[in-house]
Amino acid sequence: YRTAKENQKKDKLMITKIVNQLFYFYYILIIIRIFLTWIPSINMDQQPFSWLRSICDPFLNIFRGIIPPIGGMLDISPIIAIILLQILQGLIVGMLSGLGI
Repeated sequence: YRTAKENQKKDKLMITKIVNQLFYFYYILIIIRIFLTWIPSINMDQQPFSWLRSICDPFLNIFRGIIPPIGGMLDISPIIAIILLQILQGLIVGMLSGLGI
């Protein structure tokens, strides 16, 4: 049987894993959103795609406002967004791990 301290440590580790998985899930959503833009027949304003837009676009729009498309067509802002998201993930998960959470 585990002691209360061991259970508490395991619970804190679980929180760190959940936060890490949430970042990973958001990466996947952004990547799906990017791939769907390459299919011209998909209407992103209709379900089931509009929910994906409502989740990803607020974060992506931050970078779209700063980085214009290259040649008017190639939008590299998702790449910058993913890099920043990875940096944030490293900082947050690292901080949680350092705090023993």
